[in-house]
Amino acid sequence: MSDTVTIGGLPIAPLSRGETALWMLEQADRRPRGWRPLYLTSANGEVIARTRNDAELKALFLSADQIVADGQPMVWASRIRCRTPLPERVATTDLFHDVARLAEISGHSFYLLGATPEENARALANVRRLYPKLDVVGSAHGYLKGEELGEKLAEIDALAPDILWLGLGVPHEQRFVAEHLAKLPHVGIIKTSGGLFNFLSGKNSRAPGWMQKAGLEWLYRTMLEPKRLFWRYFVTNPVAIWQMLVYSE
Repeated sequence: MSDTVTIGGLPIAPLSRGETALWMLEQADRRPRGWRPLYLTSANGEVIARTRNDAELKALFLSADQIVADGQPMVWASRIRCRTPLPERVATTDLFHDVARLAEISGHSFYLLGATPEENARALANVRRLYPKLDVVGSAHGYLKGEELGEKLAEIDALAPDILWLGLGVPHEQRFVAEHLAKLPHVGIIKTSGGLFNFLSGKNSRAPGWMQKAGLEWLYRTMLEPKRLFWRYFVTNPVAIWQMLVYSE
């Protein structure tokens, strides 16, 4: 794994998007199959705020083999407080396309697990349209339980994708990894993906480029879903800023 810096109390890999994409494919090749997948996750300001007082959630993030920064304010905090500044934000919604373009050439395989049945199906259709040479070995929605889930996990393991993109949202996807990682010994890497499939499906749109660069994508999302997101960001943003300024090095 790469060296890390501490931002807001979490160990973050100081990798660019391009470096992260290459790392994922290289590790998928090197990872011995038959043990367990590597676990790659992402942190942003909300995650930093929530892990401050939630020991269980923090432990779930600390159990990851690598954490990348999916938040522009984390990049700024690293330039002020860390010995090695982060080169850029590694947003999963961008990273997916970086990895997909490389995987079309290299032949690495994907599996898409998460979202509702409708969103997952639309995401899969769009991915296959955008990347016709990409080997997507399968997909499934994120609401499977009990015996049905067990059967699906066995199916995924038999398909042995190089990268399993897991989009259940925080903290569900981190808990999913903790509970089911050992059931997927022939998968190369699990990448937690939050709301990735809602973007791949076309349901959600990205903020304009200038808002992303200004660290205001959270504001754009809040304008689209004010009832759901206003209080979340109102509460977590101040805590995240404090954590990043005090607990980074």
